[in-house]
Amino acid sequence: MIEIRKAKLSDTEHIVELQLQMARETEGLQLDKQVVKKGVQGVFRQPARGTYWVAEEKDKVLAVLLAIPEWSDWRNATVLWIHSLYVIPRAREKGVFSKLYRNLKKQVEQSPELAGLRLYVDKQNRPAQKVYEKLGMNKHHYELYEWLK
Repeated sequence: MIEIRKAKLSDTEHIVELQLQMARETEGLQLDKQVVKKGVQGVFRQPARGTYWVAEEKDKVLAVLLAIPEWSDWRNATVLWIHSLYVIPRAREKGVFSKLYRNLKKQVEQSPELAGLRLYVDKQNRPAQKVYEKLGMNKHHYELYEWLK
């Protein structure tokens, strides 16, 4: 049975490994493990940065996501960005992300301080886009532009 829970500091190594796998798989990047580890630990040290959630089965982490709060003055509430999402290959197409998503959506529905959920996805990642659309998300409003150092 797949369980969804808030990640703990003791999950750091699992989260780091999944982030490294995601970077290799999705963008062909070889990230610096120590930098990623400090970044993950930074979330646990400063909870205002976000909250990691994990999906696990029999004490094995199958997936991770980071929910990052963004204040919306238009809504007078916080929107949670789904970030750093990764489901290990053998757990895909088994509803793991759906469980993570529904966990966050339920929190939004029950909290007057939360307005919604957002995420970004690579334009080429059609399988992921289909999953998001199936869960009721849409891409009607925004395009993502960025500048990164």
